[in-house]
Amino acid sequence: MAEPIRDVTIIGGGPAGLYSAFYSGLRGMDARLIEAREELGGKVCLFREKMIWDAGGQPPLQGETFRRQLIEQGKTFGPEVLTGTKIAAIRKNGQGLFEAQDHRGRIHLSKAIIMANGGGIVTPQKLRLQGADVAEMDNLHYTMPSLAAFTGKTVLISGGGDAAVDWADELSGIAAKVILVHRRDNFCAHEAQVEKVRSNGTDIMLNVTIHRLLSDAAKTRIELVELMDTESGALTRVEVDDVVVSHGYERDSELAFEPEPLRKDSHFFEGGADASTTVPGIFAAGDCLSYTGKVNLLVGAFQDAVNAVNRAKTYIEPEAHDRGMVSSHNDRFKERNRSLIRQIAEEVKSGG
Repeated sequence: MAEPIRDVTIIGGGPAGLYSAFYSGLRGMDARLIEAREELGGKVCLFREKMIWDAGGQPPLQGETFRRQLIEQGKTFGPEVLTGTKIAAIRKNGQGLFEAQDHRGRIHLSKAIIMANGGGIVTPQKLRLQGADVAEMDNLHYTMPSLAAFTGKTVLISGGGDAAVDWADELSGIAAKVILVHRRDNFCAHEAQVEKVRSNGTDIMLNVTIHRLLSDAAKTRIELVELMDTESGALTRVEVDDVVVSHGYERDSELAFEPEPLRKDSHFFEGGADASTTVPGIFAAGDCLSYTGKVNLLVGAFQDAVNAVNRAKTYIEPEAHDRGMVSSHNDRFKERNRSLIRQIAEEVKSGG
């Protein structure tokens, strides 16, 4: 069966990509969203337990709640969504269509492209120690699954950056004991957060690295962590209930553009505040795009997405308006609004 031709293919399923999918539907565009990971949400997946305060119109909410809401909104107009699909190359064919070729060799056709792939495929750096891969199924973590899951436990956190120090602070008063180990003699996290963990009862061990994981009889759960002093080589064993590793992230940003590559400024696509890139028909949104005045917050990702979709719309249909109609007056929401109003009326009537 021939691959359907979409108006736009969006590469990346994080906040910028999901909002691009939503806004594409708002503008009557048939969208396809492709995400390399098995789940949508982008970097928000790495901070599910963090509270997000700086999203407009939203009270503070946990990352996981925000992620689910982004996905629900992104799917409003029924875009094609492909997860677990890595795009290896993007080219323009003789018919003027863009071909996005995935890692399986499948070609996805569209009239325009929106790059929303952040810094590439972000994966936490893992411990390369015997037994670590098995323990991932139990009490070895590279992201924080749930703060409540650590209630009353002894938790060892390895890392010296903002994430590791933040988690140590978050778990204070929840876990029975927090041990923060770092291979250097000082942290690279923000000094205000470091001061918090120095004063909240966290057991801090510097110039120390994880040397060995000692498991239970079934070899699936870590019971002891053997630590090595990076200066003396001395070994110490610590009993733990859980281990959290925060050693940074590995990024896979390999993607070929044929025949003309997108120009980059370091790791980011060069472009404009209007979401343009150096190749006509390819637009960008979110962390992957660099321009003067860039806002590196969620609100900036949403603005980039709106601009990228509007530019894609006029690229495909030059006679189209350069901006979408606001949702309160948009015909695409009329029936949905009536349905919601009826639902609210019923809830009020029933005392809900």
